[in-house]
Amino acid sequence: MAYTLDTHATVRELTDAGLDQPVAEAITAVIARSESELVTRNFFKTELRAEIAALEKRLMLYGLGLAGLLFAALRFTGSG
Repeated sequence: MAYTLDTHATVRELTDAGLDQPVAEAITAVIARSESELVTRNFFKTELRAEIAALEKRLMLYGLGLAGLLFAALRFTGSG
């Protein structure tokens, strides 16, 4: 869902509420710029899934490495 801002209406609403025109325009400009920094729910879910998959892969590799070290230690000490 795209976020749109009617900047003219926003400035008018802020000036009607008592703000000076330059202040209302500055606030509206900041709000309009922030639109480009919004993250959608789908983007967040996609990024989160990718991070979880990467962590799962790393944990699996660490587990295999630890199992290999344990196996080697048992063989080396003759306990196996």
